[in-house]
Amino acid sequence: MPSLARRPLLRSALCAALITASAFSGAALAQSGKTIKLMVGFPPGGGTDAIARILAEPLKDALGATVVVDNKPGAGGQIAGQALKAAAPDGTTFFLSHDHSISILPLVMKNAGYEPAKDFVPVAGFATFVNAFAVSSGTPAKTFNDYVAWGSKQAKGAVGVPAPASVPEFLVKVIGAKYKLDLVSAPYRGSAPLMADMLGNQIPAGVASVPDFIENHKAGKLRVVAVLGDKRQAALPDVPTFAELGLSGFEDVPYYGIFAPAGTPVATIEAFGAALQKVLAQPDVQTKLTNMGLTVGFSSSQQLAAREAAYSKVWAKIIKDSGFQPQ
Repeated sequence: MPSLARRPLLRSALCAALITASAFSGAALAQSGKTIKLMVGFPPGGGTDAIARILAEPLKDALGATVVVDNKPGAGGQIAGQALKAAAPDGTTFFLSHDHSISILPLVMKNAGYEPAKDFVPVAGFATFVNAFAVSSGTPAKTFNDYVAWGSKQAKGAVGVPAPASVPEFLVKVIGAKYKLDLVSAPYRGSAPLMADMLGNQIPAGVASVPDFIENHKAGKLRVVAVLGDKRQAALPDVPTFAELGLSGFEDVPYYGIFAPAGTPVATIEAFGAALQKVLAQPDVQTKLTNMGLTVGFSSSQQLAAREAAYSKVWAKIIKDSGFQPQ
């Protein structure tokens, strides 16, 4: 991981100095007149894009600078990751990402075009979430067990996923093996086109994050029938976990965080992290994120780095045990 993640705990005097430097850095960014770009690796309309837009507006006030969401879709966030690596470490470019672009892509690709531990620095984490299994309204199943019964009678079942070689795609393989279903994953370029096909009944089922599904689930346009994680989700209290249904081993939940190019000054990292922490304390922001199915919680740069390392270790084993070969 980046050296920042291995820094020892700072003494109180140094903390005070960094807080002062962070405040100065935030003020300098505001006075520079430069726009802060918050990159998202997926197209507009998906869960990650919606989350970025919820945070961008209050971040403007907290940072005293213009903050815009910069969508760079493609390859499961890989294009945005490469753009972050190439960006100047001047505090004007940040990457809002979940686990796929940061932890998973480097495990499933021989060369993702970036090495997170070398090319990125964690800024702060702000939430965790879980993936879920959903069925379209045209699928007769009302519960996951209904889907298994229906799927066992199909010659082959297609299950949409937001990106190839992603956690959802590996879950499709595990679910198929566990319940003896002939499932094939159908990778999309992000969750927005997957949702469009599910809403149009072009594909009977999908695996994606709860934030991707939640709005259409609540509107009755599709049905989330199972979630991963170690407990039911507050936004979906009636939906069982896969562990309840007999599929364990997927209790480690994914994360959302913000990253900057390697070399970004520590004071700038601290300033952005402090602004994000301030934004997350706002009740309306908490409500919006919670309603999307997120578990909101601030984590520092060091804590995000540790979370990413632990998550990558878990999935490195799962991917290896699946027999998948990096492409």
